[in-house]
Amino acid sequence: MRSSGLRAGTRAFTLLVLVFIYAPLALVVVNAFNASKTFAFPPTGFTLQWWRTALHSEGMWTALGNSVVVGLGATAIALVLGTMVAFAVQRHDFFGRQTVNLLVILPITLPGIVTGIALNATFTSALGITLGMATVIIGHATFCIVIVFNNTQARLRRLGTSLEDASADLGASPWQTFRFVTLPMMRGAMVAGAILAFALSFDEIVVTTFTAGPAVQTLPIWIFGNLFRPNQAPVINVVAAALTIVAIIPVWLTQRIGGDPTARV
Repeated sequence: MRSSGLRAGTRAFTLLVLVFIYAPLALVVVNAFNASKTFAFPPTGFTLQWWRTALHSEGMWTALGNSVVVGLGATAIALVLGTMVAFAVQRHDFFGRQTVNLLVILPITLPGIVTGIALNATFTSALGITLGMATVIIGHATFCIVIVFNNTQARLRRLGTSLEDASADLGASPWQTFRFVTLPMMRGAMVAGAILAFALSFDEIVVTTFTAGPAVQTLPIWIFGNLFRPNQAPVINVVAAALTIVAIIPVWLTQRIGGDPTARV
């Protein structure tokens, strides 16, 4: 009897947490079809007009394109550097190893505004670089590296070195071992890290504000800039609803791809 009551209580608490998390997101999706021009609830009617308006919004498409370019650029940098550092820290023993590990992870723990101010000062004052798309990509890469690094390092820690040692004992060169043994086992973690890094970059607004300058506007910046304009509120609802639905894809892919390959051997 006690066990049954505990299970029922656990289920009720889980349901409450899920409602707390997803009810606001559901409200955004509902408002995307709301005939009212405000964030009113309950909806005053059903319409697809705001979806048609959003599809013809030049500013939205430009901002979306900028976000995709920045996300891909930051992810590419993070994938290369994060993977290399993870291999160095996990596969080699050297002086300052733990310090390097701490320094790589540190950027994601810092408040975004601190990172933004530091990058802005570095680009404009120290280096004299004009803020633009390149500075946004570099800025996003500073914290995207952490995502790839953590994923790759965790996979390397679980795999150990036994299969690589066996490959070397059988006469394979270091490159052959990496290509035919290590990389296939690491591919899932690297792809999952890249997907999460892209999602994090795509959503970033604070660091972008300090590194983009007036010429570059990503989708989060565009949403924030138009959020309190009465005529744009319905379009913002549509864009937010679309992003909420699309966000399911990288999470699902990460879970599917990022599993431990040794569990299927």
